[in-house]
Amino acid sequence: MNWDDTRIFLALTRAPSLRAAARILGVDQATVGRRLNALEAELGSKLFLRARDGYLLTAAGEAALGAARRMEGAALDLRTRIEGLDDSPAGLVRVTSTDSIATEFLLPAIERLQQRWPGIRVDLEVSTQMLNLGRRQADIAFRNVRPEAPELVVRRVAAWPVGLFASAAYVARFGEPVAEDELRGHHLVVYGPFLEQRPVPTMVDVPARQARIAMAANSSLLVRKAVAAGIGLGEMPVSMGEREGLLRIWPQRQRSDDYEVWQVMHPDLQRTARVRVTAEFLAQALGAEPA
Repeated sequence: MNWDDTRIFLALTRAPSLRAAARILGVDQATVGRRLNALEAELGSKLFLRARDGYLLTAAGEAALGAARRMEGAALDLRTRIEGLDDSPAGLVRVTSTDSIATEFLLPAIERLQQRWPGIRVDLEVSTQMLNLGRRQADIAFRNVRPEAPELVVRRVAAWPVGLFASAAYVARFGEPVAEDELRGHHLVVYGPFLEQRPVPTMVDVPARQARIAMAANSSLLVRKAVAAGIGLGEMPVSMGEREGLLRIWPQRQRSDDYEVWQVMHPDLQRTARVRVTAEFLAQALGAEPA
């Protein structure tokens, strides 16, 4: 069982179909199926049961899984150690971020990075999920929540005050809300994950029991654009709302917790030149002091 076969095997344990596994590996579906058949023939055992809802591990597959994960760990460790010795700012850097941060800050910073280090290629993935930096799904991540993993290098690169905003058309139609009336008669645009954590929605810490949620989104960029479209009132970093040309409601009020941005990296890759310079360019774009 060589490393290429192991990658095929592990991808199928993490994906629901041959097509999804092929997409993860960057190969075609036929290649995955052919390599799996060859691997099972070599081992003389079926590793998966082909079920309607995906590939299920057999007893032999379960036995192989532990060894495959150890092989993957060794390969990743070797790759990370070798890349840590690299002192040339050239090559691929994988970055993951939320759409709002990517659009407003990272794209202009990547353009400046290309002027300074044209040998660096940035692959930018927009996602609200924390990709696994240990498995090299990303080299640098920007997130709004500080990760708990102690083995990662975490740096807060921004903390922005959050205000309440609306479009001019919305205010002309509904007027300004009254805090003491718990936003009665008003429509809200909310960030879905926050709503899951709070039984009663709030806007800049003001309970909004009497308001109606018109839209929820799992993207802060969509929240901002929905507010700009006049769908409802919504929270966002003050600088972003002002840049969008929105009206700030209750300028004297802001949310008690800021909109934080955390930069996350694997400690070994912090020593890699291309990752280090990319991380610094992007962090400074968000307002961080030079490291």
